Amino acid sequence: MTKISKSPERHTFQREGYVKRCEEEGKEPNADYLDLFQKILEDADKKWIDPKSKINNMEYDLLTTDWILEKVRSSDSYAQNLYAAMCNNDFVKRELWPILKDERWSASWRSAGGIIADMQQKGDYIDWYCSGMGGVATYDLEEGEAYMSKMKYVPESVVTDEIEEDLNRLGWLVVKYNGEET
Repeated sequence: MTKISKSPERHTFQREGYVKRCEEEGKEPNADYLDLFQKILEDADKKWIDPKSKINNMEYDLLTTDWILEKVRSSDSYAQNLYAAMCNNDFVKRELWPILKDERWSASWRSAGGIIADMQQKGDYIDWYCSGMGGVATYDLEEGEAYMSKMKYVPESVVTDEIEEDLNRLGWLVVKYNGEET
C-alpha cells in the first residue's frame, strides 16, 4: 500500500481555537461541537479507503510522490509556491480521456493549505492560508513586499515555471482561465 503523507496537526486549528476561546470565557466547550471536530478527523482518516478516490486526484498524487514531497519538505518557498498554484486554478490529468472529458481537479485555498501541511507532515491549513497576500496582509506595503521578495513567495493563483514543470512531471496540466492547458 502506498504511504500517504499526513500532518498530525491537520484539522486541529479550529478545534484548538474553539477550546481556547471557551477557556478564556470560562465556559465548557459544547460536546456536540467537539464531536463534530472528532468526526472531521475520522473522515479525513477514511478519505483514501475507496480506490476511486485516488483516480484523477492531484491531492493523492502530491501526497504519495516521494520526489515532490522532498521538495516541499526541504523548502518553505517551494511549498508556498505550490500552495499558491493550487489556489484559483484548475488542473487536468495529462492523459487522453481526462483531457477529452475535461475532468478537472481543483482545491479551495484552505484545502490547498492543508495539502501542503500534510505534505510537510506538520501544521495545518492556516500555516499557508493567504500566505501569498504579502503587503496586503500588513499595514506596511513596503514591508510586506520585502517579505514576499525575501521569502520568494508568490500571490495565490500564480504558477511559477518550476511548479508548472513539476506538476507536468507529476502528470498534471494547469488549466488557464481561458481554458487553455499549459
